[in-house]
Amino acid sequence: MTAPPAADPRPLTGEPLSLDLLNTRWMEEGERQDLLTGTDGLAVWLAANGLGGRFAADAATLAHTRTAREALKDLVDRPGDPEATAGLDAVLEHGRIRAVLTAEGPGERTEFADPAWGPAWTAARDYLELLRTAPDRIRTCAHEACILHFLDTSRNGTRRWHSMATCGNRAKASRHYARSKDQ
Repeated sequence: MTAPPAADPRPLTGEPLSLDLLNTRWMEEGERQDLLTGTDGLAVWLAANGLGGRFAADAATLAHTRTAREALKDLVDRPGDPEATAGLDAVLEHGRIRAVLTAEGPGERTEFADPAWGPAWTAARDYLELLRTAPDRIRTCAHEACILHFLDTSRNGTRRWHSMATCGNRAKASRHYARSKDQ
């Protein structure tokens, strides 16, 4: 019997799957953290996204998931760049959606030649959906020391930080300190 995955240590969870994959890297006290350094971290990420029962947390799945994370990061950093686009397309080559008829009516089923590509492909596919529905709402936290990503769900679409309580507060405190120092 396998032990349940450890608690998720990341400061931001619950974003759409593709952005949640990007958020498996974060900064903590000036040090870069990476949840995907081993299969235990992969198990945490899979469980956090409801994928734990569908995909194994093994070395092959970890390698493919890290490949997808790099492809997504390249696209977020360089939207429209042909090389970045090719990286994501290479991940998407490993799966497909098959139309099916179920007892409830028309449906879809994902298929993978190698199930180890499942989480990577699913995250890449999720990013396509974000690009289709809200490309202008995909954000990187505006705090200079933060590397987290989020989907801006604010009504007016002007959210700048992944969290007002952390990065937003730090930015405001820095501005206040700079102003008071100048006086």
